[in-house]
Amino acid sequence: MPASLRAAAGWAWRLLVLGVVAYAVFTLLERFQSVVIAVFLGLVITALLRPVADRFGQVMPRAPAVLCAFVLVALALAGALTGLAFLIAHQAPAVGSQFDKGIGRLEHWLEGSPWHVRPGALTGLQKKINSFVSAHRSTLLQSALSGATRAVEILTISALGLFCSIFFVHSGERMWDFLGAQLPPTRRDGWLRGGQAAWRTLSGYIRGIIVVAATNAVLVGIALFILRVPLAAPLAVLEFVAAFVPLIGSPVALAVASAVALATQGPITAVIVLALIVVIGQIEGHVLHPLIMSWAVSLHPVVIAISVIAGSIALGIVGAVLAVPAVSVVWAVIQALRGPRADQDAA
Repeated sequence: MPASLRAAAGWAWRLLVLGVVAYAVFTLLERFQSVVIAVFLGLVITALLRPVADRFGQVMPRAPAVLCAFVLVALALAGALTGLAFLIAHQAPAVGSQFDKGIGRLEHWLEGSPWHVRPGALTGLQKKINSFVSAHRSTLLQSALSGATRAVEILTISALGLFCSIFFVHSGERMWDFLGAQLPPTRRDGWLRGGQAAWRTLSGYIRGIIVVAATNAVLVGIALFILRVPLAAPLAVLEFVAAFVPLIGSPVALAVASAVALATQGPITAVIVLALIVVIGQIEGHVLHPLIMSWAVSLHPVVIAISVIAGSIALGIVGAVLAVPAVSVVWAVIQALRGPRADQDAA
């Protein structure tokens, strides 16, 4: 048998085994998706609160320090949400009237050159939408009930993630050392080095993506405020949340903002907001990510794009969010286990 054929056969069965393992892993992740999301949420909270708890731990015992960190962040978050709700409630009546005027301006603009849309087309479309809602009321009600069930599931996942984060912040190292102590002595060093590399990469990624998302949100909020687009603050918060999905999150959020601008301020403002998608995308891709994320994640943009698409295919929006940090952690662990111990100790 030729050597090339033997080598190809060897690679083939090894790749087949890796494919079966990968399929099994993705099946388990999909089966226990809620638990995976809760643990990831707990790690996110831990990455944010651990430095705060360490600062408090310098002047008080560990348990009160963890409690103070959680209370401080909870108060700050409650204050921000309260202010956001106040802004939405205050601007809602004005936004409703602006939407009505905006629909009239949009209809008048579409009736002119070069579109020449038939007069009353938008009014007819609105009637069709109302008729569809009336005809499918039971289906929409079932969807609403399904959404309520989903909301309960989200609250359960959030509670579990918060519960896990309390123990991660308080004694995460001891938990990891305990698991390592159950391994054979020859495997403990690799376990510890891999864990340190994984946590360093994951925490760095989480903090970096939060900085990138916050910067995007500030830029979007300032631009929408200057353009006098209603609900600028809530739309900036939407941009902050969407930025956690690499590559596609920010454009989707800005598309929503452009729709609001089109309905309230007219097509010119909407075009300007659409232009922001390009500008902020360039700033994020060529300035923020290289400066902020390079020290935490060293992945090629092609790898990031493939990871996001593969994650979304496997687990939907959850997979798109988890793909990049998961690939980054795996790569960091591989690099840590390949390198000599002295290099890790020096790092």
